[in-house]
Amino acid sequence: MSTWKQLSPSALHHLDMGVAFGLTDVGTIREANQDNFFIAPELALVVVADGMGGHDAGEIASADAITLVHGFIRTAQSQAAPAATDAALHAMTTLHDAVEFANERMYRTNRANHQPEGAGMGTTLTGMWQPAPHGPLFIFHVGDSRLYCFRHGRLTQLTRDQTLYQQALEAGMKEPLPARNLLLQAMGPARDVKPDLQTQVVAPGDVYLLCSDGLYGNSTPEAIAGILARATSDNLPQCCADLVAMAKRDGSRDNITAVLVRCNG
Repeated sequence: MSTWKQLSPSALHHLDMGVAFGLTDVGTIREANQDNFFIAPELALVVVADGMGGHDAGEIASADAITLVHGFIRTAQSQAAPAATDAALHAMTTLHDAVEFANERMYRTNRANHQPEGAGMGTTLTGMWQPAPHGPLFIFHVGDSRLYCFRHGRLTQLTRDQTLYQQALEAGMKEPLPARNLLLQAMGPARDVKPDLQTQVVAPGDVYLLCSDGLYGNSTPEAIAGILARATSDNLPQCCADLVAMAKRDGSRDNITAVLVRCNG
């Protein structure tokens, strides 16, 4: 059974790679929660999306992006499997096409609602998919939600924030830097989107964290790592709750979403 935007803890979900659990919280300031997450054990697919565009539009955008990408991948997965030598290319192409498909549908909705190019509802989209049991993860990313891997005591950020702030940092710009939440691209507002795609070999005991910027924006990597270091296959709900509490304690002013996957072994 898939999980869709849980607002309170529920059962753990068993994927081929391990165990998954997610939690989302409106936070301390916002009136509505525009974050969404999705866990689909039958596809070994986990996704987080952080919507934008107003009280209702952001929540609709994040839900639509996940629904469209999930449907595309599910259809592709149900078709004849490619030869082993083509499996990785097929998976990467599927993800690229899924994100483009979702963006095109969302863009058309914005234009139908008389939104100009670059405006209207939109969302970040970050996820990972393991199309073959015991195979690598395929990671897709648009915006500034994040995917981390905690392995052998070390926290690594696998995604790159697609923001003007990150671009300015990499260019060596001096203060004042752009605001942290100015996205270079998102799903929906523009005709074209270019997802970042990569692969990741899974190791026993890995802990993966998918999260919105409301979780990491005010907290240190050390604080996040300290919680992930305690993650086991049985206590993911508590770790997710601890991550949300950490973000609130550290002054987050946004919706907060944490999805954890702990790999077997």
